[in-house]
Amino acid sequence: MCGIISYIGKSNATQVLLNGLKRLEYRGYDSAGIAVNDGPHNSFVILKSVGRVETLAEIANQKKMQGSVGIGHTRWATHGEICEVNAHPHCSSDGKIILVHNGVIENYVPLKNFLLKEGFSFKSDTDSEVLCNLIAYHYGRLHALMPSKRFLESVRTSLLEVQGTYGIVALCKDCPQEMIGSKKSSPLVLGIHEDELFLASDVGAFAGHTKDAVFLDDNEIIHIQGKNFSIQDFSNVPISPNVETIDWDVNFTHLGHYSHYMQKEIFEQPAALDNTIRGRFSQDDSTAHLGGLRMSAHELRQVDRLLLLGCGTAYNACLVAENLIERYARIPVEVECASEFRYRNAPLEKNTLVFVVSQSGETIDTLAALRESQRKGFRTLAITNVVGSTIARESDGGIYQRSGPEIGVASTKAFTGQVCTLAMLALYLGRMRGMSFSEGCNFVSALKSLSTLASQVLDACDTPIKSLAEAYAHYEHFLFLGRQILYPIALEGALKLKELSYIHAEAYPAAELKHGPIALVDEKYPSLFLATDPLLLPKTIGNMMEVKARKGKVIAIGIEGVEIPSKAYDDIIYLPQMCEAILPIITVLPLQLFAYYVALERHCDVDKPRNLAKSVTVE
Repeated sequence: MCGIISYIGKSNATQVLLNGLKRLEYRGYDSAGIAVNDGPHNSFVILKSVGRVETLAEIANQKKMQGSVGIGHTRWATHGEICEVNAHPHCSSDGKIILVHNGVIENYVPLKNFLLKEGFSFKSDTDSEVLCNLIAYHYGRLHALMPSKRFLESVRTSLLEVQGTYGIVALCKDCPQEMIGSKKSSPLVLGIHEDELFLASDVGAFAGHTKDAVFLDDNEIIHIQGKNFSIQDFSNVPISPNVETIDWDVNFTHLGHYSHYMQKEIFEQPAALDNTIRGRFSQDDSTAHLGGLRMSAHELRQVDRLLLLGCGTAYNACLVAENLIERYARIPVEVECASEFRYRNAPLEKNTLVFVVSQSGETIDTLAALRESQRKGFRTLAITNVVGSTIARESDGGIYQRSGPEIGVASTKAFTGQVCTLAMLALYLGRMRGMSFSEGCNFVSALKSLSTLASQVLDACDTPIKSLAEAYAHYEHFLFLGRQILYPIALEGALKLKELSYIHAEAYPAAELKHGPIALVDEKYPSLFLATDPLLLPKTIGNMMEVKARKGKVIAIGIEGVEIPSKAYDDIIYLPQMCEAILPIITVLPLQLFAYYVALERHCDVDKPRNLAKSVTVE
């Protein structure tokens, strides 16, 4: 993985590809490359570089290529170290085939051994080059066919032999005005604009060129010939394309007055939360309206248990939802890492409803979990942020969180959007069970206050948190501690700090402090306590005092009007009084700011943290 953009048209392909790669930078990558049809005899020129797309652009601008056909790729290393040779595009050793590939070819070792015996050579350590040479092998073997048919058949035959996941775009030297793409568990989408066609891993790659898109399904092959295209399955059965209009803002990549995308997205959260809840409450403001679930009230009342699946930040959002749904809807909830679900083969009760949560809608582990759940006969719904994503299309229903595009690799507004969406689900299910009309109205009122409250907290906390970050940025370890519904927020705060600043951070329920983690505490190991639960506050204060007794530094997040003894903390940030239902969403805001400012103090790349990718499309 990570990003693919390809182009056939009348414009300068080099600039189209470079602009597309820049729009894909948010996904995270370590190298980039393009191949453009710009040489004598329709030969393709391949350029690669390690590092940012800007470096590749400098190399390409010196070449002054004018070709109108090409493919580009940003790579996040899976097989082989980060170097120019391992970067994409790859060219077969006979020079016939050029390929970009997202995913993992799991049986690449036996395929590589076979191809070595057939006389093919390899320059890289990647599994992708194996697939490239495999296509070239079949292309050579099918010499009786005309080049165009030969090219298509060589790709189809090769993909039938590989095991694993892929999103590919291939070029052929003998067919310079053609390209072929296919996918399996890795996204690929066609963009259509008059005499221009795009193939990309993300609609954002061709933002500004067209809003008309065709999302390919698994085991489909698209064959582009000039301005025409056709789609078929692996049995050569033609497939009619479903052209969708994508509603996007072409300015979503503009920073405005912000210094970084993460900062912009942190402060976009009030508006994003407004978008999430807009139009989703009943006329009497006592419950939520979630028609996308495609389930009647009668069907939902038959549900005995919920299973929530997610990875990373989405998993933490599911943990918050576990507390909310059990508290307000009185339905047992189980939360599991999507990456583990299909391998555990855990027994599930027959009246279990499954939700998968993924910002991108392309997370490979979550997609696999969705398919496993459906395979076992369970209705599986999705919460995602991307219209037309694979998870959105394959689920049995769901809810779009409508948070808007998120460019920063570390999730901020997508996380609060997920929690807000799951809170509405808790309200919706609760009103079908034991929640009273007045309780429902109070819940809706709290959700409607989110935008205003989030704005107040962000404005009030920005400067104090920046000062805290300056004071604590030199520490190499951190503990985050919270109770009940705030334990998942402690997890999220620790995750953000480690993602952005590379500080080792761990999170625990505060009551677990004495059961092991307290052994870590000393003057070099600060702790951040979420002390916003009035019922359990005395116990949390006791935990804070235990840390102070061992010379540990304590930062506290408290609630205005609820006293915490000054001897229990070194620094404190106060949040306004609020309903318990929205406490997790508001409490995470200062933690996001803290991670952001600490990372800046440590001179880290906050938008593109090392080793991370925005959308994880390989296992």
